[in-house]
Amino acid sequence: MSVKKISRDELKAKLNGGEDIIIVETLGPKDYEEAHLPGAINIPHSEVDELAPRLLPDKSAQIVVYCSNKACQASPQTARWLDALGYENVYDYEEGKQDWIESGLPTESGTVAA
Repeated sequence: MSVKKISRDELKAKLNGGEDIIIVETLGPKDYEEAHLPGAINIPHSEVDELAPRLLPDKSAQIVVYCSNKACQASPQTARWLDALGYENVYDYEEGKQDWIESGLPTESGTVAA
């Protein structure tokens, strides 16, 4: 599988257009709690098998995964793994959280009840 990529502008357009999209941060809980994209849920790349069935029950949902930046391999690994698990619409926001923050876009902090 080649991982489908999504740019910051494409992601913003989907969010601003009100599309039903699930955003997943693939970093660990500490990084997630410090700052994450608005509305994102946390599925660390090492816990996909355990958490995806519970947190992502709809395998046809639009899912965007991201990690720190282009050098980080957590989101492409997660995208490939979700594809292998049967998820149909997975995108990797390859530039990640660093790109989002450097562009002046808002983030949230703290935990989200799962």
